[in-house]
Amino acid sequence: MPHLPATPSPAAAATENLTGFDRVTWCYDALAGLVFGPALKKAQRAALGGLPGGAPHVLILGGGTGWVLAEVLSQRPAATVLYLEASRNMLARARARLSRECPQAMPQVEFRHGTQAALGPAEGFDAVITFFVLDCIAGADMAGALARLRAAQRPGAPWLLADFRPARRGWRQVLLALMYTFFRLTTGLQARELPDLRAALAHLGLQFSSRGTFFGGAVEALVFTEQQLTPHP
Repeated sequence: MPHLPATPSPAAAATENLTGFDRVTWCYDALAGLVFGPALKKAQRAALGGLPGGAPHVLILGGGTGWVLAEVLSQRPAATVLYLEASRNMLARARARLSRECPQAMPQVEFRHGTQAALGPAEGFDAVITFFVLDCIAGADMAGALARLRAAQRPGAPWLLADFRPARRGWRQVLLALMYTFFRLTTGLQARELPDLRAALAHLGLQFSSRGTFFGGAVEALVFTEQQLTPHP
């Protein structure tokens, strides 16, 4: 049996909590397409409308098998990207996908295994992208995770979000319950319910503009920017 450290680092512990997604890498994209059709990609494209122009330095957290990476680079060919993914299998697929679809952009991307805990204290980004990943963070870890990402935003940098909307009743609540149950059983996911991301990010001084809702209102695309203080007369 390999030796395990008695006290893993915070970065290692945070990554370990999500490595169960290695087990569903082979079917993840097909399953999402089967259940949601094009809705998830439509939401991500809508949120990407908030990308800054020019050659931004972009953080993509939990981008999965890499569809969003190719999309970002097609819209901002001069961008540089840190692709931060907790699943080694997802990370490998994203790297292979970019090498196949956009090989000339490979030098512009750093592929890093880990979560937001793997960010260096001095790293800063012109845009932060979190698509369908914050819903995987356990409630007890959410405040720290969001604060770490907030610290990585450069002044004026947008935070692009595409995710499911909270629901307390009806078919959307049933859908969320089924998804959390499925991923808990297949990946060991720690999270149990969808957080109120609007309120959490507002608490960090961010305001949002809506880019649309999708799949009958179950999915939304939002762009968060720093709140503008109204000057006193």
